[in-house]
Amino acid sequence: MDHKLSTSLTCLGLTLGGTVIAQEVPTSTQEDHVEQALSLPTLIVSGQETANVRPVTTYESPVSNLEFNPRIDFQSRNMAEAQGDVTIRGGIFENTGFRVGSATLIDPQTGHYSAELPIAPEMLTAPEVLVAGDNALYGFNSTVGTISYGWSQIQDGGSATLGGGDHDLNFQRLHHAVTGTFANAEDWSWGAEVETSRSESDGTIQYGDHNFDRTTGRVQLVGPNSQTDFFAGYQSKFFAWPNMYTTDGVHETENLKTSLFIINHKKSYDDRSFIEGTAYYREHKDNYIYSRENPQWYDARHTTYVTSLGFSGLHAWNDQYGLNYSAQIAADEINSNKLEDNSRTAAKLILLPEYQTEMHDGESVTVRIGGSFDDTNRDDSKFSGICDLTWEHRENDNHFESLYISYVETSQIAGYTAIAASSGGPFASNSDLDRETTQNLELGGSLNRDTWTFEGALFYRWDDDLVDWTYSENDTSARSAKGVDIETFGIELIASKRWDAIEAIASYTFLDKDEDYGDDSIDASFYALNYAKHRITLGAIWSPCESVEVRIDNEWRSQEDNDLRGSDNEALFTHIGVSVYPPQIDGLELFLAVDNAWDDDYEEVPGTPGRSDQVSCGATYRW
Repeated sequence: MDHKLSTSLTCLGLTLGGTVIAQEVPTSTQEDHVEQALSLPTLIVSGQETANVRPVTTYESPVSNLEFNPRIDFQSRNMAEAQGDVTIRGGIFENTGFRVGSATLIDPQTGHYSAELPIAPEMLTAPEVLVAGDNALYGFNSTVGTISYGWSQIQDGGSATLGGGDHDLNFQRLHHAVTGTFANAEDWSWGAEVETSRSESDGTIQYGDHNFDRTTGRVQLVGPNSQTDFFAGYQSKFFAWPNMYTTDGVHETENLKTSLFIINHKKSYDDRSFIEGTAYYREHKDNYIYSRENPQWYDARHTTYVTSLGFSGLHAWNDQYGLNYSAQIAADEINSNKLEDNSRTAAKLILLPEYQTEMHDGESVTVRIGGSFDDTNRDDSKFSGICDLTWEHRENDNHFESLYISYVETSQIAGYTAIAASSGGPFASNSDLDRETTQNLELGGSLNRDTWTFEGALFYRWDDDLVDWTYSENDTSARSAKGVDIETFGIELIASKRWDAIEAIASYTFLDKDEDYGDDSIDASFYALNYAKHRITLGAIWSPCESVEVRIDNEWRSQEDNDLRGSDNEALFTHIGVSVYPPQIDGLELFLAVDNAWDDDYEEVPGTPGRSDQVSCGATYRW
């Protein structure tokens, strides 16, 4: 075992050991502190799956701390809130969808910008990672996985945050919400919510500065069995990083401006049935500068427009028979000085009938068999099959176990950056790329008890014509879009435990790939072969006394070899947050946090420098 790996495992062992010791300190006020901090629900499998709810380097966003989520691999440039590629189970950034309500928010240019969601986290539920049958049912143009958010119900109150840190970091945030009822309709209520946030810093390494701001608002109507949300949001983000996308030793910058408007309506009826509809309009402007010292060398300007309508639901005839359904249509357009101006309309329809039979002693078996149809006005259409079988034994909501087996097929189309370049530059597109198709065979199960949970899965995935960005050893600075066939085997294990004073969640994942590019000139990959062979995460929340809360997230990984990576393949990242709630001032939180506590220089994207450590502190007052 080399020195770097030994040191990383030792540090992780010390963190694990500290977690075990922490449980010996009893307290009866942990739930009060979590509620006072307005944090997410209990740290459990399929609930909140990271300990920290606040980032260290900027204000909160929907993608904050996803890099520590057991189900998600986040490969960031600068920081997660700047530019981050979100991958699931060894896929690449364009295989992952972001779903809000019943519609996936797509970026037609490139999946690099799919995570640009100008939405305040208070307005959303905790993210749910959809894979296998659920991704096939609810995903749109995302073959491997979908991160799905719902709309939260507005609560009276608000908060103000002031903070700063080293590297000249400063950030501010203001959020407020009000609710009311209608005089002649007591079953109905209304709510209004606004938020504004900003941050800036010089960055954790030289030429890594950023300047962000976001403003969001929504109006909500809540009925006896329904909720309707009207949302508008805007964010502007400037950030820089050396070798952000290339390996030429240049200082690259991005300037992004995103506007988003959404209407969402969800209604429940009968015992199990519901329907949800989502309509949105998204405008995204991207100004990419290859060299900030010489911007005229390569100055790319893109503007994309997307209008989309999606709906999903379940219609149950009784306790046995039901029909799951989902559909989305999206019309997009791109105006660009580097890509061909283009437009495209894509649609998907999914029908998934289910049959559930109750057995003895709380046992049930559910079978779902159906399929999906994908089509665009520019590409071939595709039919895909979906089937799964689930056994469950349930004594109550806190004591149950389940097993499932599934086989699903999905497909998607490539973004314009991969297929529509109109001029030369560092990114070579390929107009001959075909529709990407995926087959996934999976076996998994879960155990749930009062104070602990466990979930595991084995899967084998076949990706055909997956769009990847590759390079040759003779020219590592130029990347080309290529199709690749990849077979991926994976193991995913996640467990959580709750004691009186501490909650913890831990995971282990293993991935192995067998790839075929069909081209001997390709020497390596920036994305499809940039994956963790072994990955461990550990998160914990500890309340040692009435006014103190400690949150810690850890990730250790052993990455597949890549000739462009200038750092070691092993890495250990730790994010620690400490909050103090002075009893003399109700609603006040003082916080101190550190990101990348071990100052690991690991390159998450090969050839792109890793981030350094960041310390921040501040105060939040809630009312």
